Amino acid sequence: METGEKHEILRRFPSIQAVLQDREAVKFIESFPHGFVKEKVENLIKTEKAGVIEFLNSKDGASLAGAYLSGFDFSVDYFIKKLKDELSSFSYSLKRVVNGTGVVIHTNLGRSILPKKAIENIAKISSSYSNLEFNLAEGKRGKRYAHVEYLLKKILKCEKAIVVNNNAAAVFIALSSFCAGAKKEVVVSRGELVEIGGSFRIPDIMKSSGASLVEVGTTNKTKPKDYEFAINENTALLLKVHQSNFRMTGFVSEPTSADISSIGRKYNIPVMEDLGSGSFIDLNRFGLPCEPTVQEIVAAGVDVVTFSGDKLLGGPQAGIIAGKAKYIDMIASNPLNRVLRIDKMTLAALEAILFEYIDIERAVKNIPVIYLMAQTEAEIRKKSLKLLNRIKKFKNIDKSLFDFRISSDFSIVGGGALPDYKLKTRVIGIAHKKISASELGRLFRSYSVPIIGKIKNDEYLLDMRTVLDSDFGDILNALSFISKR
Repeated sequence: METGEKHEILRRFPSIQAVLQDREAVKFIESFPHGFVKEKVENLIKTEKAGVIEFLNSKDGASLAGAYLSGFDFSVDYFIKKLKDELSSFSYSLKRVVNGTGVVIHTNLGRSILPKKAIENIAKISSSYSNLEFNLAEGKRGKRYAHVEYLLKKILKCEKAIVVNNNAAAVFIALSSFCAGAKKEVVVSRGELVEIGGSFRIPDIMKSSGASLVEVGTTNKTKPKDYEFAINENTALLLKVHQSNFRMTGFVSEPTSADISSIGRKYNIPVMEDLGSGSFIDLNRFGLPCEPTVQEIVAAGVDVVTFSGDKLLGGPQAGIIAGKAKYIDMIASNPLNRVLRIDKMTLAALEAILFEYIDIERAVKNIPVIYLMAQTEAEIRKKSLKLLNRIKKFKNIDKSLFDFRISSDFSIVGGGALPDYKLKTRVIGIAHKKISASELGRLFRSYSVPIIGKIKNDEYLLDMRTVLDSDFGDILNALSFISKR
């Protein structure tokens, strides 16, 4: 086919502007940014043109062009329909997913689910102006941390507290504050030089903060006297790091928080403990392994304790620093505090979370991370049967394609907490008669509300510990979606 003929055919396509001026397109621009809609139209026309050009340049293009093009729609209405199809399936990159992995605090899936009160408070504070840094009583500038400090002091029985954007930041700013100026030393046990995650290691944080690391003891055994022998005129801090994301067993020993606090008082040297996955509740009540609570560490005499907000606490991402007033004031005055400070949405969520902890029983009931960990196997089985019953009654699923079964398995807490403990759970195994478990997993992930499960022994599983009742509808619709593939 001659070049001129090809150009004549391509001129049948509507212009981008012609599509954008259509009444339906104008409605889309009311809901989406103009540039976004324009780019979609450009890509649709470009893709259709590329298909026509490819055919016209093919072996049969010249002889079959008439028949091919007679079935092709060059109208504005055609591209409006295509545009509508694209925009109707639009979603942001960050989206809600269904967690069927059984990992309660799943770092890759956003860690802790916030309770209803926290979500409501975020919406209320974010949708208007607030007294973020305004003292209403005095009518002048206030401090943002005051909104959560009063609760932390009440719950933890500490003198003061501040909050930064995560626990790594909390450790970093604290070390930087204690070791400012001349080179100062921080004493820490060799058995506590841990990697937090993502290759983020305590020795690296210490080096970056300006602290000089002094290792004491051995990997498996450290004694109180090891700390005492390391103290000199350059010692700025005694540091204890809780082994929250691993366990050492066998021929091991380590000083308690109270032991190190006693040494700190004896030599007038501050003591800090990085508790990592800080908990306000004794987890033994749920049959979980003993994990020191933040209240216990404060009561042991530790001067500064740091911990995460979005792990066992069940709140937003934050690094909480609590302890003695003179040290918290020193940390708060560090210029890094402005770099690492949290925003109004985090404060709104954290205040709502902390308010729940005034009544521990209320916190157990209302904070998702806690009740997900605390679920019994019987409760999870009941939830599994409820979902299977919903599947059985849902008419839009071709049940001849699937086999479902409930079986026993294990969940984990996740987020670096209680790493050696498995929670008994129930899972729903889903088998498709025509596709593999891995392909089934891919299809579940490709649904508009992605379903994230796990594959074990070539079987696709949904761990019902972390599947919420509110997720049932999405699972049903995803199964319907897969039925029609």
